[in-house]
Amino acid sequence: MIIMKEIVKTYVTGQIKFQALKGIDLHVKKGEFIAIVGPSGSGKSTLMNIVGCLDVPSEGEYLLDGRLVNKLTANQLAEIRNRKVGFVFQAFNLLPYATAYENVEVPLLFAGVNRRARKERITHLLGQVGLADKAANKPTEMSGGEMQRVAIARALANEPDIILADEPTGNLDSKSGQQIVNIFQELWKLGKTVLIITHDTNIASRVERIVKLKDGLVDNNHNPL
Repeated sequence: MIIMKEIVKTYVTGQIKFQALKGIDLHVKKGEFIAIVGPSGSGKSTLMNIVGCLDVPSEGEYLLDGRLVNKLTANQLAEIRNRKVGFVFQAFNLLPYATAYENVEVPLLFAGVNRRARKERITHLLGQVGLADKAANKPTEMSGGEMQRVAIARALANEPDIILADEPTGNLDSKSGQQIVNIFQELWKLGKTVLIITHDTNIASRVERIVKLKDGLVDNNHNPL
């Protein structure tokens, strides 16, 4: 599903150049459950942004389901983000004044889904993450774990093949974090391809494969957890 060859990402600020990724090779098969680990500054979030088509590489090739991402237009990249990839972030990124139902509805509105189908889909998703009784609650009326579950439901709205999560348990207590890990594991069992950036050893111990980054490269010498 994902083939990355010699991926380089260089950021330029004035006269200063910073190479966040220095030649990443990464292959991900459909249906894999992967943790991306590594110290701060190792390139984890940069890699995730490129995988999710939020950014494009400076050099190298990225093929997603056989399509060369480097050559896609901004509109084509947006289409992939909306249809193929579901994003979950550490900070939840929910609309603060919208209900759980309305937050999950946003990607469906952008996709042009009709009202009846939206209602069926949102009701199903909130039930899937254990929040059927919280549809009318706003983020200020929910715990961190509940907000992250809403974020996961929103990420699943357009039935993406790939779930990308950036430190999804970073703002949660251990019990809530465990619940989030359980949801990701269930999604994987349902056939989703799941990639998680994490410092959480609980997540890293439950995935199929660990990819460790160090100084902008894949560290093939690390010992799996």
